[in-house]
Amino acid sequence: MKRIFKTMHRDNKGFTLVELLIVFTLLAVLAAIVLPNVTGMIGFGQTQGAAAELDIVQTALDSMMAKEGLASVTATTATATMSAFPTGNPLYPNYLRVETTKGTYSNGTSGNVTQVTTGY
Repeated sequence: MKRIFKTMHRDNKGFTLVELLIVFTLLAVLAAIVLPNVTGMIGFGQTQGAAAELDIVQTALDSMMAKEGLASVTATTATATMSAFPTGNPLYPNYLRVETTKGTYSNGTSGNVTQVTTGY
């Protein structure tokens, strides 16, 4: 009887249900470990991108004020359009390469730029 059973199942190749369950369990555990780390990196990248954009706008405004010899500028409300920022002395196209930014910015008369929204 054993011999007949062995000959019937000799050509069956594949995985057992237990082996498949173990593999799926391991994949689920790995996904549970990796997913929070990846989403944390995305948030960190957005924060760093917003900070870098603020630095770029502030540097452009400082350069414009130095080149034009301005001690103060007109205060501007929040905008993402650099062709209107700051009021009266736009940064685009002479000091920035792009007309619109991801975030919105405002400035005071002393030239300090404030990031109102990050755009993320």
